[in-house]
Amino acid sequence: MRILGIETSCDETAASVVEDGTKEIAFVLASSKEFHEKTGGVVPEIAARKQLDFIVPVLDEVFAQVPKNSIDAIAVTQGPGLIGSLIVGIEAAKALSLGLSKPVIPVNHLVAHIYANFLSHAAEEITFPAVVLVVSGGHTDLVLMLDHGRMRHLGSTLDDAAGEAFDKTARILGIADYLGGAKLSRAAAECKENILSGTLPRPMIGRDNYDFSFSGLKTAAKRLVEKGEYSVEAIACEFETAAVDVLVSKTIRAASNYNSESILLGGGVAANTPLRKRMEIEAQNLGIDLFLPDIRLCGDNASTVASAAFFNNSPTEFANLNPDPSLTITD
Repeated sequence: MRILGIETSCDETAASVVEDGTKEIAFVLASSKEFHEKTGGVVPEIAARKQLDFIVPVLDEVFAQVPKNSIDAIAVTQGPGLIGSLIVGIEAAKALSLGLSKPVIPVNHLVAHIYANFLSHAAEEITFPAVVLVVSGGHTDLVLMLDHGRMRHLGSTLDDAAGEAFDKTARILGIADYLGGAKLSRAAAECKENILSGTLPRPMIGRDNYDFSFSGLKTAAKRLVEKGEYSVEAIACEFETAAVDVLVSKTIRAASNYNSESILLGGGVAANTPLRKRMEIEAQNLGIDLFLPDIRLCGDNASTVASAAFFNNSPTEFANLNPDPSLTITD
């Protein structure tokens, strides 16, 4: 089964074709990142306008690789995301559905991140129950995945998402004004020894739940910067270590408590090298299989949308296909 995926939840305009949920046939992505760098953040109106500019060329490029008549269904991100951006993708999916007489499958953006793993590994290798950490610039969630389509929400961030905290701390450190999380990580890698080990808090790491909080960590890092006593690299290293400590600790605890057979990561922060390495060590110590998505599939893309649609195939009527910017993973 070939599914055309469309992703327009934020500032990426993406389309892909995936066969049987695991094999990429086409992958196209356009970004309006350069426009948002000028303003130091995503401006929703600009993002939506660029989605309009990009959506037709992106789809044309996909169809130059894959014949339209070979598509069996169309998957599109329904939410969460920016309302204007979501509308562009959904209306494009509706138009294609009418033109090609193909069903439309709405996809939860957060669930789509999980399926980067099924594009990166053999699907039969990933066994359930699985604990999934979805961690990105907008979301930090722990999910118990009992099977495809059967997910239980365990916990979320109560304030800043992990990726958001990385980006904001990068700005505080003067590393970057926009999407500085990856640059912060590179700065941290230049620190040969964490001389500030334990200086910053590990918020909620000892709480008997699966919720997160990163706002206080960001503020504590700001206080260190204001002291003017430590290098950017030293503070970046301790900040990253503290964030990874919390993410890994909560995930491993959930995996242990729920007798998980697999641990999966998804979302932009899943590309973070220290997080991946620490999770590998702790999962091995626990004797649980860890699955990490390919780096290029960690960010927003349409291949994960198409894959999620295949494994959770639930076409919808046009009347029910509307953007939902606050859509979240629920029980």
